[in-house]
Amino acid sequence: MTVTVKVSTPEETMTIGQQIAPLLAPKDIILLDGDLGAGKTTFTKGLAAGLGIKRNVKSPTFTIIREYQDGRIPLYHMDVYRLEDGSGDELGLEEYFNGDGVSVVEWSKFVADELPADYLRIAFKRLDDLGENQRELTFEPHGARFVTMVKQLQEKRHGK
Repeated sequence: MTVTVKVSTPEETMTIGQQIAPLLAPKDIILLDGDLGAGKTTFTKGLAAGLGIKRNVKSPTFTIIREYQDGRIPLYHMDVYRLEDGSGDELGLEEYFNGDGVSVVEWSKFVADELPADYLRIAFKRLDDLGENQRELTFEPHGARFVTMVKQLQEKRHGK
């Protein structure tokens, strides 16, 4: 089951992150994949706001992992683009994935071997032919918990 949502503004992308945040629990993993500038960090800013995190969320491109502890549950924001050689095991990703917070992983293909069976993957695609901020977000749940989460998100978005 995949669900695709089109957004026209960065604010809409953030809103989707805010809508998912209340559904999250410790050990949840969200994978964000898509081109540079497709909206992955914008989504994470909305997610952080929905978790009650007050700090400004920035892309962890050079630090690889940023931790935000001041929300309802901790947020571990990872950008593993620089790990194209597959050295994710050295970061202790398993400890984050099994820890007390939600892990958001940008560029997940570079740590595919480290991922557990259950996660929510969101693919971000720019629709430049439709306008500068047009994006398509495709939700691919892996595991029953995330199938339920995507259904709940659909209900929220459609006002049910």
